[in-house]
Amino acid sequence: QVQLVESGGGLVQAGGSLRLSCAASDRRFSLYAMAWFRQAPAKEREFVSLIHRNGVTTDYAEFVKGRFTISRDNAKNTVYLQMNSLNPEDTAVYYCARPRLTTYFRRETLAYDTWGQGTQVTVSS
Repeated sequence: QVQLVESGGGLVQAGGSLRLSCAASDRRFSLYAMAWFRQAPAKEREFVSLIHRNGVTTDYAEFVKGRFTISRDNAKNTVYLQMNSLNPEDTAVYYCARPRLTTYFRRETLAYDTWGQGTQVTVSS
């Protein structure tokens, strides 16, 4: 069973940057789109960003456009999320996820059946 392991979270001041990584144990990594979601306390998990298996086509939630950049390295089975201009509203646990099907390129949480354990991002004001 594939495992996803996130890293790179931490505490940062408003305006700062962090780079999250998510390493997959499965050699089929390159066949799937990959996504990042986040969940703040007392809130539902929400879509952040998505990258197609081609490594070119991407999708972003409106609240991160222009600040976050998703990328992937299929040779390393890793997806990244570069987060710039962070603000306190970005504080959450960030999860990477793999969709149920290789054909999926979707934002819906239910489209994903493989999740990492999450990495905490805290932005202080």
